[in-house]
Amino acid sequence: MMNFFRQEKNIDLTVEKFKILCYNEYAILVCSLFYFWRYFMKAAIYIRVSTDAQFEEGYSVDAQKEQLTGYCISKGIKNYDYYIDGGWSGSNIERPEMERLMKDVKDGKISHVIVYKLDRLSRSQKDTLYLIEDLFMPNNVDFVSLTESLDTSTPMGRAMIGILAAFAQLERENIRMRTRMGMNERVKDGYWMGGGRVPFGYDYDRNQGILVPNKDAEKVRRIYDLYIQGYSPQNIANMLGLKYDRLAIQILKRKSNYGIIEYNGVEYQGRHEPIISKETYDRAMNAMIDRSITRTYTSDYLLTGLVYCGKCGAKMRYQKWGKKGIKLVCYSQQTSKPYLIKDPDCDQDKLWADEVEDLVVQRLFRLKEERQQMTVVEYGSSTIELLTCQKEEIEKKIKRLYNLYSESVDELLLETINENKIHLEKINNKLKNELKQQNIIAMRRTIKDAVDNLDSQWDYMTQKEKQALVRTLVSKVIVTDEMVKVELAI
Repeated sequence: MMNFFRQEKNIDLTVEKFKILCYNEYAILVCSLFYFWRYFMKAAIYIRVSTDAQFEEGYSVDAQKEQLTGYCISKGIKNYDYYIDGGWSGSNIERPEMERLMKDVKDGKISHVIVYKLDRLSRSQKDTLYLIEDLFMPNNVDFVSLTESLDTSTPMGRAMIGILAAFAQLERENIRMRTRMGMNERVKDGYWMGGGRVPFGYDYDRNQGILVPNKDAEKVRRIYDLYIQGYSPQNIANMLGLKYDRLAIQILKRKSNYGIIEYNGVEYQGRHEPIISKETYDRAMNAMIDRSITRTYTSDYLLTGLVYCGKCGAKMRYQKWGKKGIKLVCYSQQTSKPYLIKDPDCDQDKLWADEVEDLVVQRLFRLKEERQQMTVVEYGSSTIELLTCQKEEIEKKIKRLYNLYSESVDELLLETINENKIHLEKINNKLKNELKQQNIIAMRRTIKDAVDNLDSQWDYMTQKEKQALVRTLVSKVIVTDEMVKVELAI
């Protein structure tokens, strides 16, 4: 019986040894396959140079390539490939070769990723940790940073990766802050911020750092003139060959056209030459507001709001008159709106609206014959520029004097400050008058352009466009039983 139990025990021991042997053989096989697989996989040598670091010693493509290749040779890594992103920022991982590298890692083709320095991989802590922890490590890819002696195959290496990634992120934020501060200072001094799209009608002069009007500047002026005359953005786009009507609206809204630079919601006076005056811009914006209001609730009648009774002075309104048509009726005869009544006993006849409109249009058509008498002198901006410079200099001087006064409390300085204030007020008055004159001349030019195109474009204009054009040319229409008097806008 004892022999039997000994026999049974020996059998159990033999089975256990066999299991251990099989396990060991399996483990050896797995390890062999793993190392065999790793042997035939390739190492990825990733190289990135930014535009700022391209020519710095140690950061050029050739310098990184030489040292990283030497590392592979020293470690016996014979199978490697280069992934080179030249002239790409490290702020994100949207780079052509980085995307190829990530795809090869996911496809199981990469055993190592080797870089010269951690920030060559990315300057973003988030992106760096994503690449290492969520991409490289799950795919059994070892990451090596040559200059920092980092290796993710060790716990210390993984810890150091996180620390250095944080420092890379910090440096990136510092660079961004310095760039933003530099950009703010440039814009404050009137220079164009650079980058992005250059406004239509301008080119960017990199040497001077300012916008320079180009051949399309005249087209920009025409857009403003036509819009103020009453033409729709669609018509303007068709007339000037613009791709779409929204482009005309975008151009109209750009404050850079009159010399302003907008940055982070703040406006600064630019150093570039304005294409239009501030007054022209304001007129276009007011017209835009008026049109938005008009589209909401104003009638489509040509002379709405412009016709006045020649007997009592009250406004006249359009009113349907049976089946025959529409008449113009004096508000003094309309008890529904007592606040518009000028004379309750007004005996103004009710006039057919189409007859009055025809007479007004005929009067406007005759303007082209009278156009020769409307002399428009081109107004130079040199005087305005000179006064503006003088204004700025005096303002700076007053500021300096106030600073001196705060330090010394010298009463003589107060007298000097007051004298400069008086001088500044005189210059402001002169500047205001010059700008007013410039605005008048611009208005005359707009009216002349409107008159020139009136007979050729009238039949093709929409009712809203006709309304806008009439309001550009006409300030008031006074009617009586015997006559229709058209008062022009200028």
